[in-house]
Amino acid sequence: MHKTSAWPLALLYIALIVFASLFPFSGWRAQGVAPWVFLLAPLPPPYWTRFDFFTNMLGYAPLGFLLALALLRTGARARWAFLLATLAGALLSLGMEFLQIYLPQRVPSNLDLLLNTLGALAGALAAVLLERWGALARWSDVRARWFVPDARGALVLLALWPAALLFPAAVPFGLGQVLERLDAALVAALDGTPFLHWLPQLEEESLDPLSPGGEMLCVALGLLLPCLLGYGVIRTSGRRALFAAGALLAGLAATALSAALSWGPVHAWDWLSLPVRAGLVLGLLAAAALLPLGRRACLALLLLALAWHLSVLNQAPTSAYFSHTLQLWEQGRFIRFYGLGQWLGWLWPYATLLYVLLRLSRRDAR
Repeated sequence: MHKTSAWPLALLYIALIVFASLFPFSGWRAQGVAPWVFLLAPLPPPYWTRFDFFTNMLGYAPLGFLLALALLRTGARARWAFLLATLAGALLSLGMEFLQIYLPQRVPSNLDLLLNTLGALAGALAAVLLERWGALARWSDVRARWFVPDARGALVLLALWPAALLFPAAVPFGLGQVLERLDAALVAALDGTPFLHWLPQLEEESLDPLSPGGEMLCVALGLLLPCLLGYGVIRTSGRRALFAAGALLAGLAATALSAALSWGPVHAWDWLSLPVRAGLVLGLLAAAALLPLGRRACLALLLLALAWHLSVLNQAPTSAYFSHTLQLWEQGRFIRFYGLGQWLGWLWPYATLLYVLLRLSRRDAR
């Protein structure tokens, strides 16, 4: 039995599937039909597309993989890990399809259930085969050489960082820009109550757009955040350097994929303006300069960088182009991922902030 990041990642992934399946969480009502009626519908459904096929298969494959991996790492036999992970994926999908019958904007489908189950089965099978081939044992050795023993929380956050970048951001690598939407949500929630006048008046004109220098700073800090988080759990400077290079490549790939999904493949790199390129270079230089810093000092510096990044980012408004991008995600085929990506992009910096505070508030086990 080993300590594993697979359990928290699996639980987080289940929560994200619930968000993606039930978004927008509004308009609940009985449709006048039994919730299991979709199970007897003819195959394939008339609204089926190739996009639905791949998203349903690929969406549940990581869940099956993580659940099977978690079971294997905690001592379960391969056969039981495979069966339980597949069954859990099938039951989760069945529950989501049942609930979608009460959401007018979502359509339950027996084909979705079948594809989700096959995806979970494929993911669980991949975990079992990797364990049988010795890949998981080799990963345990690599993790022991690279990371400190209590690195599980940081590894979970680092695994979620590229996924958080997939949701469109007003500034590349600018996660956590929530002030405008939080203000709009509070106004909507308190409308018609005397408490509405207690809110500070946030006018769009009172928010100054980011200057090119401010955009460069946000991009640099956005790249530096995962680097410092990794430095806090990585053992040596040489491995830190490799990790920083990997973080840069992962961030570039995720942001380019987000742009390609929103605007088309030909516009995948349009976001690489001069301030963004300068910010990436500045962030990489800062990450290189901090390679020799101690682990606790890296976490303390990460705390300051998070506060600075969120302060600068939330003092700027979002642009009209950004609002248009969000409409594409809200109204188009990306509605399946809108709630999932939105919450990841909003909450990743704040979850990291909480993790760093907890780490710095206790003594090392050593």
